[in-house]
Order: sequence, then C-alpha cells, then structure tokens
Amino acid sequence: MTCGASTESAPLPGALPAWVEAGLAALCVADPDFASIIPAAGPLPWRSRSRGFGGLARTVLGQQISNQAAEAIWRRFSALPGASTPEGMLTLTDEELRIAGLSRPKVAHLRSLAAACLDGSLRLHELPGMSDEVAIDHLAAQRGLGPWTAQVHLLFAEDRADIFPYADVALAASVQHLKQLSARPSAPALIGISDLWRPWRSLAARLLWHHWRHVTGRPAGESG
Repeated sequence: MTCGASTESAPLPGALPAWVEAGLAALCVADPDFASIIPAAGPLPWRSRSRGFGGLARTVLGQQISNQAAEAIWRRFSALPGASTPEGMLTLTDEELRIAGLSRPKVAHLRSLAAACLDGSLRLHELPGMSDEVAIDHLAAQRGLGPWTAQVHLLFAEDRADIFPYADVALAASVQHLKQLSARPSAPALIGISDLWRPWRSLAARLLWHHWRHVTGRPAGESG
C-alpha cells in the first residue's frame, strides 16, 4: 500500500524510479504524518527534468518566480533552436532570449553556465558518479547557482533519493501546516527535522510540495 493510500487509489502517474514504492512505505513508518498526504491530495505526480544543461537551465529559469511563470518562460525558451544545449545557448541573441521572457541576469547566468560546460569546469555528465555531497558542492561552486538550485536539479533531473532543499520556503510552510507547528521552521530547523526522513528525503520533499499545493489550491506545475 502506498503511504496510506487505499487499495482503490489510482497508481502514481509517470515513470517512477524503482526505489519509490519502498521509499514511500519506509517514510510513512518513520514519520506517520506523511501517511495522510496521498489519501487527501491524491496520487503523487512524478515531476522530472532532463539531465544535463537543459534540465539545469529549467531549474535556473524557475528561481524566485512562481511555477506558472516558470512554465511559461520555459516553454518559450525551450522552443528556441538549440536552447537546451550549451553550444546552442551561446548562439542565441539577447533579443531572442528577452522575447522568451528571460531577465538580463538570467541571460548572463545561463551564458556563464553554458561556457562552464564547454570549458569543463561544470561537469554535468559526471554527476551520476558523484556522491550527493560532492554533486551539490560541484554545482553550488558555479557562480549564481547556490545550494538550493543544486539540490533541486539533483532531485528532479538526477532522481536522487535523499536530497532535501532545506531553504525552500514552500517546504517550510508545508512542514508547518502538516505538523501543526506554531511557526514556520527555519532552514537549520528543517535540516534537523529532515534527519528523520533519511535516506528518503527527496521523496519527503515531493510529498511536502504535493501537500502544500493541495492545501493552498495551487496547480501542480510542470508535468515533465
């Protein structure tokens, strides 16, 4: 049974990694609060992104804006020829990227990341062979990325099982609501709380986002 769901529940949509079912069962035993999410909010949508530069670009474009705005910008950006590759990104003009909805800082940021991929200082193709800690440090070492972007990229593009973006505001709000806390937990507090969810913290994050979308009535956001 999936995290408290009844036997009549619809199967989880999307191509699920092999570890998900066992992770859901273990997570709900470790923290029974999670068992209420899927019965209330429905099947967990499995959002994923492509590996490599395209997936990282999608994460960067979603920084500090709503899911809906990020989706609209991504659709326009990804429709540009070659935008999802470092080589193609560097051939696009500022005007093309502006029309797609990218701000000047994000244009500069993506150009810098594309150049780093080409000169070898950003080794996205080596991420699968890195530990979680090494992969986060490698991505966060790039100018303008930071831990949150690194963690979100590894969670959605690499399907890592034990990544938790502890600075994510929606996760903090969801934890406060789910656990009926008097205040929204700080990032350090979230790190401590999430220790209980190892080694399934990525799944915990997905469930918490799913819970927060449900209780706030927000749409699920990207579907792939």
